[in-house]
Amino acid sequence: MTTLDAVDRALIHALHVDGRAPFTKIGDVLGVSTQTVARRYRRLRSEASLRVVGLPDPQRAGQAEWMVRLTATPHTAQDLAQALARRADTAWIKLMSGGTEICVNVHTPAASDHALLLRDIPRTASITAVSAHQLLHRYFGGPTAWLGRANALDAAQIAALTPVHTGPGKPLTGDDDALMAALQRDGRASLAELAAATGWSAATVARRLADLQAGGTVFFDLEIDPEPLGATTQALLWMAVAPARLDRVARTLATHPELALVAATTGPANLVAQALCPDAAALHHYLTHRLGALDAIRTLETAPVLRTVKAAASR
Repeated sequence: MTTLDAVDRALIHALHVDGRAPFTKIGDVLGVSTQTVARRYRRLRSEASLRVVGLPDPQRAGQAEWMVRLTATPHTAQDLAQALARRADTAWIKLMSGGTEICVNVHTPAASDHALLLRDIPRTASITAVSAHQLLHRYFGGPTAWLGRANALDAAQIAALTPVHTGPGKPLTGDDDALMAALQRDGRASLAELAAATGWSAATVARRLADLQAGGTVFFDLEIDPEPLGATTQALLWMAVAPARLDRVARTLATHPELALVAATTGPANLVAQALCPDAAALHHYLTHRLGALDAIRTLETAPVLRTVKAAASR
């Protein structure tokens, strides 16, 4: 497993704050050379699967976001997960619970008939159960990501790196498809590379990117293998919370450093979270002491994550 030192962790935190910050700026803030930042970035890409990706905010982009849970026979689950990973409308896919469950995050146009959910899941006897849950509100996750990777910089360094966006922002249109595809492949692609991908001038790309970022229509997320950061155990947590207390519980959970996602959802479990912990004992401690102290949580289902089959950067 890749070993991270203080410079690596500071670089990861810097990219968490601004995924497109120039290496010269990051070097100035961290007190290291530009060459050191570039060299560490290349190593983290190679050894820790680090990726900066540009993504649309689902709500601002007029998309509905779903989590689809499929249960399949053990010998077919991995093949099914790989087939779903090839779809453009799947954002991430996790193999769960002993290798028999697949959890798929799906983005669809808000006004669509949700074809994946209703028609396009392969018709096979190996699938024994399917359930679909629309994410109604993200309390944490997306533009604000797991705090376990964002604990190396002080307040002054964070302020120096935080981008300033002005203006109301602009919605995505079909003309942005090539730009978004390029940013999803590499959120740090240069303006020249983005110009080549879109057929626009570099100046046009810069203006359009600024417009999309200003209102939060597009954000830059950071993906990295959590194990080098000390999180070897992952789980999705499905909770049923008394409706009158859902908002308060969700806002509390959004402050927990163990969680990378907190969202209200449809279905018997009306709150879902993703936990990242150092080991199984730490996950048990979190469930029994942190979540156990919240009496509004009426039921809790813990689904261990065995492997991430697809992440946003692998679209």
